[in-house]
Amino acid sequence: YRMMRPGEPPTEDAVQALFQRLFYNPDTYDLSRVGRMKFNAKVGRDESTGPMVLTNEDILAVVKILVDLRNGRGEVDDIDHLGNRRVRCVGELAENQYRTGLARIEKAVKERLGQAEQEPLMPHDLINSKPISAALKEFFGASQLSQFMDQTNPLSEITHKRRVSALGPGGLTRERAGFEVRDVHVTHYGRVCPIETPEGPNIGLINSLALYARLNEYGFIETPYRRVRDGKVTMEIDYLSAIEEGKYIIAQANAALDKEGRLTGDLVSARERGESVLVTADTIQYMDVSPAQIVSVAASLVPFLEHDDANRALMGANMQRQAVPVLRPEKAFVGTGIERVSAIDSGTVVTANRGGVVDYVDATRIVVRVNDAEAQAGEVGVDIYNLIKYQRSNQNTNIHQRPIVKRGDIIAKGDVVADGASTDLGELALGQNMLVAFMPWNGYNFEDSILISERVVAEDRYTSIHIEELVVMARDTKLGAEEITRDIPNLSEQQLNR
Repeated sequence: YRMMRPGEPPTEDAVQALFQRLFYNPDTYDLSRVGRMKFNAKVGRDESTGPMVLTNEDILAVVKILVDLRNGRGEVDDIDHLGNRRVRCVGELAENQYRTGLARIEKAVKERLGQAEQEPLMPHDLINSKPISAALKEFFGASQLSQFMDQTNPLSEITHKRRVSALGPGGLTRERAGFEVRDVHVTHYGRVCPIETPEGPNIGLINSLALYARLNEYGFIETPYRRVRDGKVTMEIDYLSAIEEGKYIIAQANAALDKEGRLTGDLVSARERGESVLVTADTIQYMDVSPAQIVSVAASLVPFLEHDDANRALMGANMQRQAVPVLRPEKAFVGTGIERVSAIDSGTVVTANRGGVVDYVDATRIVVRVNDAEAQAGEVGVDIYNLIKYQRSNQNTNIHQRPIVKRGDIIAKGDVVADGASTDLGELALGQNMLVAFMPWNGYNFEDSILISERVVAEDRYTSIHIEELVVMARDTKLGAEEITRDIPNLSEQQLNR
């Protein structure tokens, strides 16, 4: 038998040991806090905490649910429901890498202790930290999710930081992902933008967080709602996850209210478990905080978005991220109100840490004398803001800050004191306000072509600065040191000037 089946014979003890190691040993199995919380919710327990390994009761509860499902009782979980999908942040991913490095160190230390000689061993003889640094370096240097920040303009920067991806280690692959995973789910409402996603093979796999969405302690996406009591909308804000939201009836943000903030009309349009329903005002429990809460930052910058076709809105939201900063930014005549917030939150503009009076301004720095009320005891009471000048971004565009305050100006905490690339007076300014004619012009504007006037070129309306860093090697050769020059060798001065 041993010759036919090499290895450990399948005895009852071996099976029990394997089972114990797989599910009952905290060293080899970890259900995690999220796992325990979801497990308890599924099997109908009230508490959200418990042991981090499986117990006999847990396995019995699982078998009971499976038997019930087989007999037509209960519901199968929807894998695309955002209550069953969580976001793993950078910290968690880095922690997992750190853990693998520690496991390698543990293995090496045990081996070293096993073959230890008589001489006393010090901790530094046993422990080599290389595996940890190698695991972390590999994560930040080679992971699919470790990306170079898109710095084309402030919007591309803030969007890149708010991106949620289903790809990468522990996720899906483009080839295996079907239509269901990529589709917009009802639980995306207020959590993930239904508009902003790439065109092409990654469509629906890479998404953007919605405007007011946040993550809870378990990594599930939450969205805010205003509480409604007896038909009256209060200013209390509750953040609900996708699972919690299913328990309530939620009115839309643009539902009609009277002066006292009560819902008007016999029937109010609302959502219940993702379905659109008409209900009486007294049954409403929550209300959306804003009509813009269902879309992302980029989509919320498109004016009159509700009148656009979704496919073209997707292209518009994506193409705003490709706008190159121009020489003289100009804020849009028509905006949505998100421009200032997105410019400040992207970090490209300089905002005042404390209120005060501007004492000195030049192109490179701003000095503010702080208010007595905000100054701390024993300090000078002066804030100095050094500005970034002509710095190359990751996309070779120009990062350049310009002061927008004058000497003697009174500023408050949070005020914008200097503009960055693609901002105008603290507002996002991705393009120029142009006079446009919609007409044929001798066939020059056939299909996607456009014509621009000479004046647009002369006024540098669309001129942008790009900074490239080039490296040239100058070697020491047998014939002497190489020289970097714009002159062509073996040509006279007259020939060069021709």
